[in-house]
Amino acid sequence: MLVTGFPAGMFQTNCYILAQDDASECVVVDPGQDAADPLIDFLTQSSLTPTAVLLTHGHLDHTWSVEPICAKYGIPAYIAPEDRYMLADPVKGTGPTLAAVLGDLEFHEPAEVIEFTDGQRLELAGIEITVVQTPGHTQGSVVFLAHADGPDGSVPLALTGDTLFAGSIGRTDLPGGDHEQLLRSIATRLLPLSDDTVVLPGHGGQSSIGQERGTNPFLVGLTDPEQGRL
Repeated sequence: MLVTGFPAGMFQTNCYILAQDDASECVVVDPGQDAADPLIDFLTQSSLTPTAVLLTHGHLDHTWSVEPICAKYGIPAYIAPEDRYMLADPVKGTGPTLAAVLGDLEFHEPAEVIEFTDGQRLELAGIEITVVQTPGHTQGSVVFLAHADGPDGSVPLALTGDTLFAGSIGRTDLPGGDHEQLLRSIATRLLPLSDDTVVLPGHGGQSSIGQERGTNPFLVGLTDPEQGRL
């Protein structure tokens, strides 16, 4: 499976493209600010057509370009119901500081929005993607789990949005954020994944669950109340 991405805009948000080898369809994850033009160029050059846009959460740096991309290709956007309100009113999710940056800009929902649920399995562009709820950064934050073929077999992938980064975790000082809830989400939903699970975060470089379990300073001593120390 092809998995590629690029950082976009002033927030340097990672926009990802997932496609089966030699396929003509793909899935787009988190098209942020200034992502539309490079994304369309890549899709055109690669002869790929997106079938859906998946959103790890509702913050504008991850959703800025979702409406124009969905309109261009006539495809739906998928998001957790708890964060859907931010598609049309992103200031509610980020506060007054962003309002000053946006000025008179207006945002709208795509024509078709599909809400997913925890544990739901999506079959898109021939790829099976599992939705895992990880509230804390926002109440609608999720992680997408998939698999890609590697030289040594199937490689598990976790597109973690702003829940988990290489060496860090998501901020929780914006509306809907909850630090303790975020740590519980990571402890119960992410750290039990296998060490070789590749972490593809919303910002910065990739990592692995094993690497983060062993070296991420925010996860030191983190425990799962059902399984004990991780």
